[in-house]
Amino acid sequence: MITRRELLKSAAATGALVATSGLAMPAIAKGAPIKFGYVSPQTGPLAAFAEADKFIIDGFMAATKAAGLNYEVVVKDSQSNPNRAAEVAKELIVSDEVNLVLVASTPETTNPVATVCEAEDVPCISTAAPWQPWFIGQQANPADPQSWKPFNSAFHFFWGLEDVIAVYTNMWGQLETNKKVGGLFPNDGDGNAWGDKTVGFPPVLEKLGYTLKDPGRYQNLTDDFSAQINAFKSDGSDLITGVMIPPDFTTFWNQAQQQGFKPKVASIGKAILFPQAVEALGKTGHNLSCEVWWSASHPFKSSLTGQSAGELAQGFTKVTGRPWTQPIGFVHALFEVAVDVMKRADPTDSKAVIAAIAASNIETIVGKVAWDGANLPPFAARNIAKTPLVGGQWRLKDGGGYDLVIVDNQTAPNIPTGGRMEAIG
Repeated sequence: MITRRELLKSAAATGALVATSGLAMPAIAKGAPIKFGYVSPQTGPLAAFAEADKFIIDGFMAATKAAGLNYEVVVKDSQSNPNRAAEVAKELIVSDEVNLVLVASTPETTNPVATVCEAEDVPCISTAAPWQPWFIGQQANPADPQSWKPFNSAFHFFWGLEDVIAVYTNMWGQLETNKKVGGLFPNDGDGNAWGDKTVGFPPVLEKLGYTLKDPGRYQNLTDDFSAQINAFKSDGSDLITGVMIPPDFTTFWNQAQQQGFKPKVASIGKAILFPQAVEALGKTGHNLSCEVWWSASHPFKSSLTGQSAGELAQGFTKVTGRPWTQPIGFVHALFEVAVDVMKRADPTDSKAVIAAIAASNIETIVGKVAWDGANLPPFAARNIAKTPLVGGQWRLKDGGGYDLVIVDNQTAPNIPTGGRMEAIG
């Protein structure tokens, strides 16, 4: 009798589509490792998110081996492409026969992978994408909240749009501005969510007395932002916000400088999370602001290694010679949660693994991860675990380079600040 996995392998080889209703987990032979699949955008325009992947995975393998645990990690590159992300997720399930799929970094990678896993009843944990683009973006009808349904096997931990909006407006509240905001929202999962008139920035900004100038969605890798810059200049926007891929913000910011547009505040998601992205702007990166998911000063430690956030960050710099980046904490936490799950479930039993994920309550390098429904609407309570968020600014260092200084922690007072918000000029 042909097994379903053999059927899927045949389908993958021939390109045929096969309807399935749940994929059995592979059996673990005696002495065989528990196998994790891991997907992230290691190449392409989102590659900065995966800069620390090798460091984290090497550290995970060393720590688990030292503890006498037998794990294998099969790493796949989404190439910053949603179609490729879905393809490699299928490879992990069909060819590599992993016990658990882990995925990180932006909806363009997390969503296709989680969708494939959900279709096959394969357990999946994802992170590093705001929860609304992740949850709503995978619904059959994202425009109809009444139709939204929870997922069975896909789980996610991160913060939400409500958190980043609060962080940004708290930072802005430290400065005198005209409350005119220019919006930069691309035509992708993040941009459509952040600019959404129901769940995104527009209704909250209006409620807080801000006016938003939104010139409309643009395509990623746009090479001319003159239309947006002219719209913001005409509006007199003191503030700029949005969620851009790194090369697009570099293009926009350089063109804004050339065209004489110099706002007091630029709080940009995704694009300026990384030191190298800000360094590429030269001195004009000074006092740009962004959300801070994780930093070397976060007051948390790893359940795997016992390292503090500062020690993990220093370890990355020692090995690579590069400054720490925010995804380090969340990718590390992804493996913390995965190991905790496998301590409580038979890795060959997908239902048991799914139940163990849902019951997780673990202190990690990014704080507590628990799918307990806290601070979430009922429709998202099963699948989302929220993590803390604060706001920071990039400051030029005397010897060159930049430091990311936390300037507002009203949303998470246990995370220390290192300064106050300053205007760009």
